[in-house]
Amino acid sequence: NKPIARIDQNDRIYKTKREKYKAVIEEIVKLVGQGRPVLVGTTSVEISEQLSRMLTMRKIEHNVLNAKLHQKEADIVAKAGQKSIVTIATNMAGRGTDIKLSPEVREAGGLAIVGTERHESRRVDRQLRGRAGRQGDPGSSVFYVSLEDKLMRLFGSERIAKVMDRLGFEEGERIEAPMISKSIERAQKKVEENNFGIRKRLLEYDDVMNKQRTVIYEKRRHALMGERIGMDITNTIWDRVLSIMSNNDYEGCKERFLKVFFMEVPFTEDEFISTPRQQLEEQTFQKVMSNFKEHVDKVTSEAQPVVKQIYEDPNANFERILIPLTDMHLIYRMNFDLKECYDAECKNIMKEFEKMVILHNIDDNWKENLRQLDELRHSSQNASYEQKDPLLIFKLESVKLWDSMINQMNDAVCSTLSRIHIHKEQAPEQAPVEQPRQQPQPQYQTNKQELNADGSPMLPPSLRQTPGGLRDGMNRPGYIDPTMPNMPPRMPIIKGKEPRPNDPCPCGSGKKYKQCHGKNR
Repeated sequence: NKPIARIDQNDRIYKTKREKYKAVIEEIVKLVGQGRPVLVGTTSVEISEQLSRMLTMRKIEHNVLNAKLHQKEADIVAKAGQKSIVTIATNMAGRGTDIKLSPEVREAGGLAIVGTERHESRRVDRQLRGRAGRQGDPGSSVFYVSLEDKLMRLFGSERIAKVMDRLGFEEGERIEAPMISKSIERAQKKVEENNFGIRKRLLEYDDVMNKQRTVIYEKRRHALMGERIGMDITNTIWDRVLSIMSNNDYEGCKERFLKVFFMEVPFTEDEFISTPRQQLEEQTFQKVMSNFKEHVDKVTSEAQPVVKQIYEDPNANFERILIPLTDMHLIYRMNFDLKECYDAECKNIMKEFEKMVILHNIDDNWKENLRQLDELRHSSQNASYEQKDPLLIFKLESVKLWDSMINQMNDAVCSTLSRIHIHKEQAPEQAPVEQPRQQPQPQYQTNKQELNADGSPMLPPSLRQTPGGLRDGMNRPGYIDPTMPNMPPRMPIIKGKEPRPNDPCPCGSGKKYKQCHGKNR
């Protein structure tokens, strides 16, 4: 840990970027003439390529180190400390690599750092300066700044420009003063404080999501491990029973119990009114749990004989079995180990299905909740127009979204598990033969006076064919002749969207609109 021998010079300020880059090139030429290696720091790939073209015009050999040439990074950095070598690098390029100097370079003054612009963060500037003067090596650093740079435009460029005009600075002249360098550092500090405030605010928003994420991941971990899945389902049923009975009247309870638990409400309207609420909730919960266990036992009892028959059959050489389960909407084909099902007497079937249902609902609802939270985060910024704190609005509304997600997830889990049963596919020989669908024929109300000679119904007067052609009813756009089923239907003219004169007529005749239905318009 040797003392720093690097010389940090004051910033050199110019009016325009053109003057600044011209001064940078002149400085590089002077340092190369002294036999010193030069590391030119830039803020973007575009600027590094622009300086490369300017050095090429001056016929100065150099290397460019940026994101486009990352494969050559090691070779370029290895040569960056040799005599009269010029290296143009962006902020990220070559960081963490020691630039070693030869003895003759140390005698010439060491590595020279030339910064083409001040960064918004002082940390990045210090990293660039720190490329030189490592382990007591000699070196120097200087930054070139113009009043057209982004940082200078934001902070104090007009005031410095007025000073330069008042003092009569000509084109190409520079200001080099410690006061201005400190002023730039103060501007950088303001930007850093602003960025810190943004990150802090972002962390407060993310903290809301993180609290929800902790709870939902714990639920998912319990379902994935399957150790306490029975307790989680019991808690879910208890939560649904309380929610239904607390937020609905008797008619609403009947509807919700049928939708969520697929059962009739286990109490009468008089009991709902007269019985103490806590006692009624406990009785209802016990009835729902009893109904749910009967449902589980039924699935187990139906599957066990089939599994036992297949496993004990000496001619059947199967390792896994596919059990189709359905909730009356979807068919879930669950794949199980045959021996495991036989040993567990098929009690693992519902356990695995419960795990799958809970995981599926958690994943789907959590993804949707994250999307809604992201939209809420953007929309809550409008609360600042009402002199309200957007973060407070976001926290309040996120609680509502969370409650809605949990209710929807619990409803879906209870509804699926309450309806599940083994899907019994119909044998092919017993499957009913599907009759080919016939196109519905138009029906007409007829009487004896409206029948043709052959007994067929007579068409209404507006649809009968006349010697002069078809009547107006058959010429109507959109009319389909029932006697010609293969005739393509004519497109109706939508009111308010009349075609242009030269557009094809919507009736399908192939003529222009002005020569067909639009002739008299």
